[in-house]
Amino acid sequence: MKSTTLLALAMAITSTSAYWKGFNLAATNKNNQCKSQADWEQDFHLMAKLPGHFNSARLYASSDCNTLANAVPAAVKTGTKLLVGVWAEDDTHFEAEKQALLEAIQQHGHDWIVAVSVGSEDLYRGDTTASKLATQIYDVRGMIGSLGAGHKKVGHVDTWTAWVDGANAAVIEAVDFLGMDGYPYFQNVSIHNGHAKNAFWESMHATRAVAQGKKVWLTETGWPVSGSDMGPAVPSVKNAHTYWKEVACQLFKE
Repeated sequence: MKSTTLLALAMAITSTSAYWKGFNLAATNKNNQCKSQADWEQDFHLMAKLPGHFNSARLYASSDCNTLANAVPAAVKTGTKLLVGVWAEDDTHFEAEKQALLEAIQQHGHDWIVAVSVGSEDLYRGDTTASKLATQIYDVRGMIGSLGAGHKKVGHVDTWTAWVDGANAAVIEAVDFLGMDGYPYFQNVSIHNGHAKNAFWESMHATRAVAQGKKVWLTETGWPVSGSDMGPAVPSVKNAHTYWKEVACQLFKE
């Protein structure tokens, strides 16, 4: 989910503490042109100026738009840490993504890496099988391990509904962490009277229950400021602000 109307964040959370917080960032500007290194630097500087001191970002891909080739030097320059995305669909694309990550590590080391996510909502879309995705996760882990980055965690990002589907257990077994995307808006839940907040935490608890003791990272959440109503779920700046205060700010306190 890459809509610019969604205020989204990436965070690794446990029951006691938050380790990273930041924004999901697309590789294109509003005019759909690929971001340059200067554009990435501008993004990272803007995040750092926001209240809360956001110093990390999640990227969806590695080779598309020369994402890592431009974003990594910008991250190194600004002290930003990245949750790397490796697009898993299409074998040719997957190989290009791995190559882009390999070259980024060879050129810049691996201190800029928070972790690596192999795929994004592939299981939710039904675009791959759990067994193939698990194999790709092992593949990427082996590759970065050969580059001296074996201590970096490798996981997968998907909707909470995909994680609780027993057919996808092979992916849970393969990952170091479960990246969970949760949007009460898309569940047709009202923002009022804490309904959206409660729906979010229900999805988090459900994901933790199937995580086999592994950490669950909140990789996407938010509320749209424009668009269509989803039943009682209404997009607006006011409602996005409410969701931010009730969900995001509470998470930051952890």
